[in-house]
Amino acid sequence: MKSMLIGSALKSSSSSSLRPPFLATAVASCDHERVKVSRIQVRKTTFGHSNSIFGRMNHQQSRKHNDPESDNKYFTEVHRHQRQIKKVLAVDASKGFVLRPQIDGKSLGTTLEVIYRYSKVYTLQGTVLSIVSISLLAIQKLSDFTPLFFVGLLQAVIGGALANLYVASINQLSDVDIDKINKPHLPLASGELSIETGTRLTFLYAILGFCLGWSIKSWPLKLGLFLWYAVGTAYSVHLPLLRWKRDPALAAMSVWSLQGAIIPILFNLHAQTLIHGRPLLVSKHVIFVSGIMSIYAVVAALFKDIPDVEGDKINGVNSLASKVGTKPVFWLCIGLLEMAYGMAILIGLLSTGFWTRLMMVIGHSILGFILWREANLVDLKNNEAIESFYLFIWKLYGVEYLLVPFLRF
Repeated sequence: MKSMLIGSALKSSSSSSLRPPFLATAVASCDHERVKVSRIQVRKTTFGHSNSIFGRMNHQQSRKHNDPESDNKYFTEVHRHQRQIKKVLAVDASKGFVLRPQIDGKSLGTTLEVIYRYSKVYTLQGTVLSIVSISLLAIQKLSDFTPLFFVGLLQAVIGGALANLYVASINQLSDVDIDKINKPHLPLASGELSIETGTRLTFLYAILGFCLGWSIKSWPLKLGLFLWYAVGTAYSVHLPLLRWKRDPALAAMSVWSLQGAIIPILFNLHAQTLIHGRPLLVSKHVIFVSGIMSIYAVVAALFKDIPDVEGDKINGVNSLASKVGTKPVFWLCIGLLEMAYGMAILIGLLSTGFWTRLMMVIGHSILGFILWREANLVDLKNNEAIESFYLFIWKLYGVEYLLVPFLRF
């Protein structure tokens, strides 16, 4: 059915109920296309229609002003249309329908939601958790908690968040053609966000991050932020000798440099500069975190290409999954993670501290069991199932960082 009444378009449906409450739009199905109708436009249409009706009735009334029966009909019609307008303007709070200011044809809520998805703000949870966790590993006694430490920690978190937003944004800017095949729902690929607006946002994240890096005195944090931006750019952009994501080895090295070196080593050193009298050194605990997070990084780099095989082949991206297939790469990733958990269990058994030994052995045994159980339930022919499992891996990454402050073997 290629058209539908505005009234029915405004009714809630099973699909509209899944939309965030700040999306004040009505969706109409036209064959296989989605047409978003602004509720404000609907109201304008209703007002225009009503005004034209009132105009016609006023014209008729001027001709029949001496006819009582016409007067009654006229006022009946006016009252009926007034009730219709009130129904349209009524805000159904339970369904989240509200009037929103318009910005370039989009409501403010819709614009913010698109920016949220473009910048992948939801990925900041892992970034903030990892920075806070590895910083707390530098604490040896309660007196190490000082105002200077918390200010420096806040600087690290903000700097890491801006770098994270930049890397996510520059990657989407560079992958528009690929995403139109693999991920057409993304803002740039779907056309919800223009290339120009995406470029401005990405440039803003870069400028803010460099301003912060320039203003701080901690050389480990300066170096960490610079490398984060540099590697993220080299990974994505279409320039000679860059676009490292096209090569499986360079792609893995890019992700490893961030998760295995920049965050666990440089951000921990930054935390040590915030503690008075503390000499800078890379402890065995940091080396352990760097090792296990390096494995997570390699797994993330390999696994993220599994659902993108089709688009990668078309666009000449020689990922390992496109070369050897999805199943071998999937089980290679599972094997690497299980190896990491086994290594953690072994180090825990060799630890002299009872609580550390207990946490490392039991904690990583549980993680290894859950990983194996979930991996055997994944349908490798279903991209949605694979992407869901990829997010599950990042949840395991988060749990690992929750354990980090207590790994003092």
